[in-house]
Amino acid sequence: MKNEISKRRTFAIISHPDAGKTTLTEKLLLYGGALDLAGSVTAKKKQRETSSDWMELEKKRGISISSTVLQFEYNGYQFNLLDTPGHKDFSEDTYRVLLAVDAAIMVIDAGKGIENQTLKLFEVCRKRGVPIFTFMNKLDRPAKSPLELIDQVEKELNIQTFPVNWPLESGPFFKGVYDRVKKQVHLFEKVPGGAYKAPVSVHDFSDDSVKEKLSEKAYDEIAEELDMLEFAHNGLNMDEVLSGKTTPVFFGSAANNFGVELLLKGFLEYSGEPVPRNANGAPVPLDKPGFTGFVFKIQTNMNPKHRDRIVFIRACSGKFTRDMTAYNTRTGREVRLSNSQSVFGQEREIKEEAYAGDIIGFITNADLRIGDTLTTDPKIVYNEIPRFAPEVFAYMESNTVSNYKAFRKGIDHLLAEDLVQSFELAGSTSATPLLGAVGPLQFEVLQYRMKDEYGVDAVLVSKPWTVLRWVDPSVSVDELKKAVPYDCAYGKDDKGRLVILFPNGWTMRYFIEKNKEIILHESPAAGD
Repeated sequence: MKNEISKRRTFAIISHPDAGKTTLTEKLLLYGGALDLAGSVTAKKKQRETSSDWMELEKKRGISISSTVLQFEYNGYQFNLLDTPGHKDFSEDTYRVLLAVDAAIMVIDAGKGIENQTLKLFEVCRKRGVPIFTFMNKLDRPAKSPLELIDQVEKELNIQTFPVNWPLESGPFFKGVYDRVKKQVHLFEKVPGGAYKAPVSVHDFSDDSVKEKLSEKAYDEIAEELDMLEFAHNGLNMDEVLSGKTTPVFFGSAANNFGVELLLKGFLEYSGEPVPRNANGAPVPLDKPGFTGFVFKIQTNMNPKHRDRIVFIRACSGKFTRDMTAYNTRTGREVRLSNSQSVFGQEREIKEEAYAGDIIGFITNADLRIGDTLTTDPKIVYNEIPRFAPEVFAYMESNTVSNYKAFRKGIDHLLAEDLVQSFELAGSTSATPLLGAVGPLQFEVLQYRMKDEYGVDAVLVSKPWTVLRWVDPSVSVDELKKAVPYDCAYGKDDKGRLVILFPNGWTMRYFIEKNKEIILHESPAAGD
């Protein structure tokens, strides 16, 4: 079991929108042997779509709007790659994914440097001590100097860097990279559309073939930079990488496949095996007998023809075998774990067994929710999944009475995914719950999927609140009711926890000032 667990690598790819995250995902699959032909997020209709963007709306918008699980084998290791949405409106989905992985590859547009969403996602990883690998992408376009990019990462993210390789120019002059560890130059050739692996030749930096590719000025500048790096970035401390204090940095172009294989090999060499998760305040050993895991994602209608529902579980300890039974600690009931799947975007195959670190998909209608612990030992309960306060609110209504049954079915299924949150407000006369989202694009996706998957034209009735807080369990409903101002509202979330909604931050701060006995939380109180 220890041998199998040591071969697992579970990681996410994070970035600001348009930094090339989904393109890099596709190219890692190409070099990992999982694809024969890579797609493109900007592909024309007749060209192949990306494997990670499987939802119809993703193909139309050219962005990732749902985290996707992609599993493949490389050099004897089992990779679980989770492609995440870059758009800030889907940050809650991304945050949940980051709780299920053991490392992350941070993609930075070399022409723009660090952007807002990258910074936010990096902070989530830092809080958990997740190892970060950095890929400076789009060197085939005009880019900031590599020294400037390294300096920006160290200053803005407050993390040490170790450049594993170094670019040979950028933009139309980008020729390849210098591997600082093996002291080798990798010169690449473009292939049409980046659909195939880029031909590469390996040389010493002093070779005439390298000098011929570069101008004399560029060659001298790169040689000077490499000498400088030997002084400032000499030696990679693996302990600091695994603790998230140092990030190995790779340069390349995902679109042209330059440097992608070096990133994949470097990630495998410098990343670690699965990290134990805490339950009841203590880490659960990876090789503990039995099986434990937690639900971090639910996706309905990945195959619309069959109206299926797939539940994704991060295996945390022991060995899983198909058809075994486990306890759902929330309900106290046993669940038979049959119809287990290994997942590759929209494609699947039966999974007979899995180990700590693996991601398992189950096609099931069992009462499973995000955050549930599944375990053969009922004493083990994971509390990994936090709640985030939504910032936009609306009621969803059906345009036609005849479609009401399909409307309710769609609402119930999509709420089970945690695509948006739901709340029951005191005094509300609506037949449907109030919906809350981190950003408006989540509502757009909800409307689109209601139409596309359930045939329902749904309308949104926006509400004026922009701030939600959870009320401390020590506060009673009567206490809260007496204190709530006229322009605010209160009610309960889907787990029966008290919440209060404010029109803006100023109103919330004024409320806190006047009601010091009522304690509010940005997320549900710990252990509640």
